[in-house]
Amino acid sequence: MYAVIKTGGKQHRVSLGETLKIETVEGDVGAAIVLDKVLLVADGDKLSMGKPLVAGATVQATIVSHGRHDKVRIFKMRRRKHYQKRQGHRQNYTEIRIDGISA
Repeated sequence: MYAVIKTGGKQHRVSLGETLKIETVEGDVGAAIVLDKVLLVADGDKLSMGKPLVAGATVQATIVSHGRHDKVRIFKMRRRKHYQKRQGHRQNYTEIRIDGISA
């Protein structure tokens, strides 16, 4: 059984017991959260697709940790113009564990 959820402007395919890193969600470590923007639920051959969301479908998850991704280095340069710009960015994330999918 798996589901496709939308959170943080991105879509993720999730299944039971899976851990994934999503955009930051408010909450303490160990807290239970409910993700209600479910786009698709598949259980074997049975497939429920929403227009755009599946009515009444939710995904239960637990917050495992909060953290920051690896640094992404941005380097811009104009040749022959003595222009160089260096910049770095680290995006915050919340790691969650999927506990249940209900359709």
